[in-house]
Amino acid sequence: MTDLAAQLSVFQHIDASATVMLPEAKTPAPTLVKMRSFGIGEGSTVFISVATGICILSLWWLLAQTGWVPHLFLPTPAEVITMAQNIWEDGYANATLWEHVSASLARILSAAAIAVLLGIPVGLLMGLNRWAKGVLDTPIEFYWPLPPLAYLPLMIIWLGIGEASKITLLTLAMFAPIALSAQAGVRALPQERVNAALALGATRWQLFLEVVLPSALPEILTGIRIALGVGWGTLVAAELIAANRGIGFMIMSASHFLATDAVFVGIGVIAVCAFSFTLAMRMLEGALVPWKGKS
Repeated sequence: MTDLAAQLSVFQHIDASATVMLPEAKTPAPTLVKMRSFGIGEGSTVFISVATGICILSLWWLLAQTGWVPHLFLPTPAEVITMAQNIWEDGYANATLWEHVSASLARILSAAAIAVLLGIPVGLLMGLNRWAKGVLDTPIEFYWPLPPLAYLPLMIIWLGIGEASKITLLTLAMFAPIALSAQAGVRALPQERVNAALALGATRWQLFLEVVLPSALPEILTGIRIALGVGWGTLVAAELIAANRGIGFMIMSASHFLATDAVFVGIGVIAVCAFSFTLAMRMLEGALVPWKGKS
């Protein structure tokens, strides 16, 4: 018992000395800043968006109704709604509203299909092969910042005033963001993932289909969504080329007669179509790449 008591006294002495020797914490340990402190990821922004839209409409009504801005330049919301009803019932510029919308949709969808079929393979090739990147990157980066109106005369000279020039103009506008997004998706692929697949015996074709393409798919879908927005923005320029149908043609025809309310209707139709396309692409992204944005 005496030996046991002596050992316990030694341990107590060591523990007490260790307690004394511990340095006193002068500053608290740093804590991680949570994203919730910034409000990121909390709830939905639908209410904020609706409130913002109501504020914009109220400001529009106030400016137009009080006469601060003449109705020739800024019609009231009621006047725009009335014009929309008239166009819905009677059409505009010798065509119904559906004929204008369907003509624009046909051009946008045709150009988007061509841009996707060409842009995705080109972008993937640029991401996988340095020779392809070196050859193709320069012309794409050269024409991509140019506004479509800059090369619109060339489309008319080379392809005439038919549908070919319109669809080609829209295709060029949508091709670059799709190709560059596909390239960025491949370039962002971690090398460790490629090495792991090769170590497990994957062939090059399996590596492409099961590793490269799924990793690049989120960027590709984002590029397509951006390209559709660019396409709708280019639509008015494309339908300047001797068109007699289309939403862009309707806007330009109304502007020649200073029919600002009809211009607002055309802008609203384009906005609704573009929003519908964006919503469809977001739903497609949610179905094809549910892991996007998740760690």
